[in-house]
Amino acid sequence: MPVEVPTGNLEDRRRYAHLEAFGRLMTGIAPWLEHCASDSQLTPACARIPSLAREALDAATDPGSPDAMNFSSGAQPLVDAAFLALAIVRAPDQLWKPLEARVQQNIIRALRSTRVILPYQNNWLLFSAMIETTLCQMGESWDSMRVDYALRAHNNWYKGDGVYGDGPELHVDYYNSYVIHPMLMSVLDGAGDTQHDWQQMRGRVRARAIRYAALQERAIAPDGSFAPVGRSLCYRFGAFHLLADIALRQLLPSAIAPGQVRSALTLVMRRMAEAPGTFDEHGWLRIGFCGHQPHLAEGYISTGSSYLCSAAWLPLGLPPSAPFWNQPAQLWTSKKAWEGRDLPADHALSADL
Repeated sequence: MPVEVPTGNLEDRRRYAHLEAFGRLMTGIAPWLEHCASDSQLTPACARIPSLAREALDAATDPGSPDAMNFSSGAQPLVDAAFLALAIVRAPDQLWKPLEARVQQNIIRALRSTRVILPYQNNWLLFSAMIETTLCQMGESWDSMRVDYALRAHNNWYKGDGVYGDGPELHVDYYNSYVIHPMLMSVLDGAGDTQHDWQQMRGRVRARAIRYAALQERAIAPDGSFAPVGRSLCYRFGAFHLLADIALRQLLPSAIAPGQVRSALTLVMRRMAEAPGTFDEHGWLRIGFCGHQPHLAEGYISTGSSYLCSAAWLPLGLPPSAPFWNQPAQLWTSKKAWEGRDLPADHALSADL
């Protein structure tokens, strides 16, 4: 994989770029990999790619492998180990249970090795929590304090109407979708039953996520564009991680049909993926939001970072019979509004949630 680093800190980012690409791609395709296990007609891709994913997990976590990845040097590995952990809990029947004991132990060792990394006081707390939750799901010893701290901190940082601060302050960006809502739900899915207080959080966390997903659906313009605000815009349509997650969970609000979310997300993805310059001559993603826009990159952005766009693919884990796939194409909210169609009024989420 080439490592494009527009900000010039190539040697630093090269240490992290491969785990970034691997962990982020896996977290996006994991539900589809899991669906492959129940594919009665077993397409060629379903037969081949899960096996390749397991081989890659082996190579990435085996200390003796020439492709062993960095899980503990520097701060960045905490982020992408967490995305890889999220992939494993999203696809346990494909990415965990079939692995031989040696590979499982290497993965456990790699995840535990991230504990030397101190997370920042923002969404990074959820990366530590996600890793510990995954260890819990694996039946291994895990640190419940890291989970509890992340959950309580984010509850304290909640600003209202489905929006969390990224730390104590509100940031107008897409981190509520890139990280915060999806990982809060996944942490509570995986570890929530172990503590009464965490069980009590589930309803609020889910209601807030559903509201934010509704806001995301409304944010997709009639032409498939959305506002380029905040940092990490080079994650492209990864900005809709949460909307894709809520669609996968089949928790969309009653006023939002699955078919309209499919239609909206498809247009967003086509508009961004088909923009000239998105891929290099070998098919690797290049830095940018809509095409090749290297000056949009922050200092932590490299080729590997860009693969968080795959998080918008989560609905590929739904069966063909799901409404998301079998409903006809439909207009989404902003397209209806700008065409003059009548719509129900939008309302903020209750302050009690």
